[in-house]
Amino acid sequence: MNPTPFLDAIVPFRTITTRDIPADALTVARQCILDWLGCALAGSAEPLSEILRAELLRDEAQGNATVVGAAARASARTAALLNGAAGHALDFDDTHLAMSGHPTAPILPAVLALAEELDASAEALLAAFVAGVEVACRLGSYIGAEHYRLGFHATGTLGTIGAAAACANLLHLDDPAWRNAISLAGTQSAGLKASFGSMAKPLHAGKAASDGLFAARLAARGYIGAADIIDAPVALAAAAANGKTNPAALEASRDHFLIRDTLFKYHASCYLTHAGINAISSLRGQFEPAAIAAIELRVHPSLFTVCNIQQPSSGLEVKFSLRATAAMAALGLDTADAATFADGLARNPALVALRDRVAVVADSSLASSVAHVTISTHDGCTLAAGADTGMPAADLALQASRLQAKFLGLATPALGAGVTAQLSTALLNMDAATPVRAITQLAVRPAFGPK
Repeated sequence: MNPTPFLDAIVPFRTITTRDIPADALTVARQCILDWLGCALAGSAEPLSEILRAELLRDEAQGNATVVGAAARASARTAALLNGAAGHALDFDDTHLAMSGHPTAPILPAVLALAEELDASAEALLAAFVAGVEVACRLGSYIGAEHYRLGFHATGTLGTIGAAAACANLLHLDDPAWRNAISLAGTQSAGLKASFGSMAKPLHAGKAASDGLFAARLAARGYIGAADIIDAPVALAAAAANGKTNPAALEASRDHFLIRDTLFKYHASCYLTHAGINAISSLRGQFEPAAIAAIELRVHPSLFTVCNIQQPSSGLEVKFSLRATAAMAALGLDTADAATFADGLARNPALVALRDRVAVVADSSLASSVAHVTISTHDGCTLAAGADTGMPAADLALQASRLQAKFLGLATPALGAGVTAQLSTALLNMDAATPVRAITQLAVRPAFGPK
């Protein structure tokens, strides 16, 4: 029996280049980079980012890597951690159902910092980034939902391995070193869903980026890990997924680039709240909030351990509350504006009153990306709608337009309108030979340094 089915299946991503990647997958990769950088620029002003900069840059000598949204530069590993946390601070970054997590947040900061250090081209960055996303998402589909159900945050766990795979590609590691990079990343992978709604959740992404980069650099120096960190009897699949692997999922994705299935956020909250928000928003105009007697929100029971905080006490916790986000949608609050989720929102009397009239009901017949909502009014009227947020965009040009508008809204306060527009264009039209440094130099805010 093949002792390393997963590692052997992902070997092609060790040496993949942009010539091996379909045009639509490269388009989505550029959109992922645009979307993440906007989230990171806005997230760099969050308290958690300020705290991390104050701690990590205190004794750090000047480095080669950009700290997004700040005047400081840092070592590649420190920049990866800071940028990874900043990019996930608002929980507004992309997600992927195969991974059950956020692929870009842990992978791009790692390979971006390394690309700056190596003075790599945009072409090399794109190939390495795609390699990392493909590995992380394939691993997510291979070990399945059990890993997430048990309480592991895949952004932190699988993201570490994806980050290592991306950096290993950029470093052109040979096969033994590449396998060691995956192994060393796997033994460092961590992150628990109990952290959702706190500053620790973005830290998962930052640590995954930093540790994945660390793993690849150790492997490049000859550091040796376990021969099989995924499929061995006491390795990741056994320890963190009860050994329930799905080899058929690897075969099914053989001829398909999973990055093409990336899902982008247009509400600044946990992605699993979005179907409920969309369903209720589709009924807006047919009811007055004051007339609502009750809202029933039917979702898959797996959401109960992810985003069902009953009485959130902070803006971060609101992002992980099906009841609160449903009430926001019914009240017509702007869920697309990250600033809406300030801590005071959780104490808003109108929101609290309506939130307490929302009942979340488990329905195992629904997919995790689907929500059905029924609104009952005091005069006996009943309104119903459903929504599914699990389908990737078919029109990539339209998606680019939506993401560009989102980017402008997030990045302009940090960079100003002129630089933001220039950076947006540069990201969506990255030329193969463009140095990564030519792009990242636009992503700093000289007047905004570490505190």
